[in-house]
Amino acid sequence: MYKVKILNNIKSPELAKFDKSKYDVSAEITNPEAIMVRSAKLHDEVFNPELLCIARAGAGVNTIPIDRCADEGIIVFNTPGANAGGVKELAICAMLLASRDIIGGVEWARSVASEGDEVAALVEKQKAQFGGTEILGKKLGVIGLGAIGAKIAEAANALGMKVTGYDPHLSIEAAAQLSPDIKKIDDLDAIYKESDFISLNLPYMEATKHIINKATIAKMKQGVRLINMARAELVNDDDLLEALGSGQVACYVTDFPNGKTAGAKGVIPVPHLGASTEESEDNCVAMAAAEIIEYVENGNIVNSVNMAGAFLPRNGDPRICIIHNNIPEMINKITSVISSRGINIENMVNAGAKGKAHMYTMIDVASLPDGIADELAGIEGITRIRILP
Repeated sequence: MYKVKILNNIKSPELAKFDKSKYDVSAEITNPEAIMVRSAKLHDEVFNPELLCIARAGAGVNTIPIDRCADEGIIVFNTPGANAGGVKELAICAMLLASRDIIGGVEWARSVASEGDEVAALVEKQKAQFGGTEILGKKLGVIGLGAIGAKIAEAANALGMKVTGYDPHLSIEAAAQLSPDIKKIDDLDAIYKESDFISLNLPYMEATKHIINKATIAKMKQGVRLINMARAELVNDDDLLEALGSGQVACYVTDFPNGKTAGAKGVIPVPHLGASTEESEDNCVAMAAAEIIEYVENGNIVNSVNMAGAFLPRNGDPRICIIHNNIPEMINKITSVISSRGINIENMVNAGAKGKAHMYTMIDVASLPDGIADELAGIEGITRIRILP
């Protein structure tokens, strides 16, 4: 029986993907083989030696110590694209809210409700102060064309906006799936200079921290509207508030308000609702569950953020799964041990990525002699070995 610990009070019918005859799934689990998490901070956690993987039911993994997990032989998954529909819709809503003072108008209308029969006349008299501009024909710059950014770009294009996208890591395959009306460029400064709206859709890491700051804001159009459905740390709050005061930025809509932005004039603070739809939450849980099951039962890695992906169909043979250092001669050492025991290798996959300290190897063998796991574990640079019958 595999044990899966659930954090953040995750409740979804998709948890039923775990076969009850194979998995014990609960928030009360101790010493789990797998953890499913939304936003709980795990950097200070001491992980039990049985833990095989952590699945984040969402995209961002900044609350998980992904490098330490790799060092300990723990695979970290996320669920890219599972919540893209919900975030896309909120981003489109954000652009509309930033264009027209809908929120201010609604608040004003509520404030005069006590006027009774006079409300209709007051509305006609005062409505002009809540006017705005349309998004049709406006230029949208999308920074980050991943699962969410691409959907935002497509939706905005369908609404008649002129969309330009920037993503230095965009694959040829992903680019080909975008509408030809969406212009892809390699010059981020052009996004800043030309856009009426800018949508941030990139992960938070050291390289992207405060990517929106005094210098980059100075390159933007006067009155630009910023939409941040990604992470608060992408924006330097002090520089943003200064720009809002000067009118350089007309409006900032963020799904990650904090003490500086929540009550600031010109900021529309949304309480992290991007993925807070029933559909998005269920989709994330379904994907996270599938990732855990595939890895625990078959050793296959899909959507890992700290290990290269690896997939090898099961053919009924025993499988040896090895996490090891990314160093020369490692594969030769592993296969030498196996062949020295007279074992035939039926199938094999080795996966690594440039800059990753660890690699992952799966080997299907015709038979498993006693002691083979211990012998392989004796190879210097091996982090973890699992034998799947």
